[in-house]
Order: sequence, then structure tokens, then C-alpha cells
Amino acid sequence: MGCSGVLVRVGLGVVALCIAGYIAGPPLYWHLIEAAKYSSSGCGPCLCDCSSQPMILMPQGLSNTSFGDCAKHNPEVNGDTEKDFVELLSEELELRETEASKIQQRAGMALLEAKKIASQYQKEADKCNSGMETCEEARQKAEMVLVAQKKLTTLWELRARQKGWKEGVAKSHTTA
Repeated sequence: MGCSGVLVRVGLGVVALCIAGYIAGPPLYWHLIEAAKYSSSGCGPCLCDCSSQPMILMPQGLSNTSFGDCAKHNPEVNGDTEKDFVELLSEELELRETEASKIQQRAGMALLEAKKIASQYQKEADKCNSGMETCEEARQKAEMVLVAQKKLTTLWELRARQKGWKEGVAKSHTTA
């Protein structure tokens, strides 16, 4: 029993070390690779404070906040490169505005179409409601006529009984 308890503890320790290595291993590996890259190139990492800069969108939709900030520190960057960058951003902005206006135009057309269809459905619903009201009025009139007819029938039946008529007995009248 004592030997199996030690084996269980050793097995759990090995599993815990494997899990820790699985979680912490890849970040440590990439950190070491980056450190080795900078130490072998002789150039330190760019010390850009990009957190205070607004996000710059590249034409492909990728963001690169360090490009503009690092270019300010690089004396080799000339005015032409900055002009090209501004032109690219302007073109991107124009393209997005054009796309947005097309989307807005399509949405407006879809809204008009939906309003037209809703208006047609409303007209059909109004016709249906009008027809239902007409039918209801006709039903009420028919019901009143039926009640009046029943009263008249009862009155005639009462007069006939007073004159001697009995239901189911038919008198034959012969003319001489």
C-alpha cells in the first residue's frame, strides 16, 4: 500500500510538470527566439511609444501603429514617403466612403421597396376588413329578418290553430 501511494504521487507530479510545460513552454520559446534574434543582429528593438498614437489603418486593412511613430525617428524617411503614405490613406478613405454610400443607397432602395410592399399589404388588409364588416352587417340584418319571420310564422300558426287547424291533419276541400 505504501509503494502504490508513492507511485501515485510521482505520477501526479509528472502530470503536473507536463501541464506546466505545455502552458508555459511556447511563450518562453518565442521569447527566447526573439531575444536571440535581437542579440545576433546588433540592432535593438524599436523603442516606439505607440500607445499614445491613434491606430493607423493600412490599405489592406491591417493596423500598424508603430510604422508612423518609428518613421518619425528614422532620419532616412523623406517627405516623398510621407506623401505616398498620406495619398494611400486618402485613397483608402475615398474607397470606403464610396462603398459606404453604395451600401447606404442599397439600404435606401430596400427600405423603399419594403414600404411599398407594406403599403400593398395594408391596402389588402383594409379591403379584407371592409369585406368582413359588410358580411357582419349582412349577417345581422339576416338575423333580424329571421327573428321577424319567426314571429310572423308563430302569429300565423296561432291564427290557424284558432280556426281549427291541427298539425299533421290535412283537410281536403272538395268543390261541388
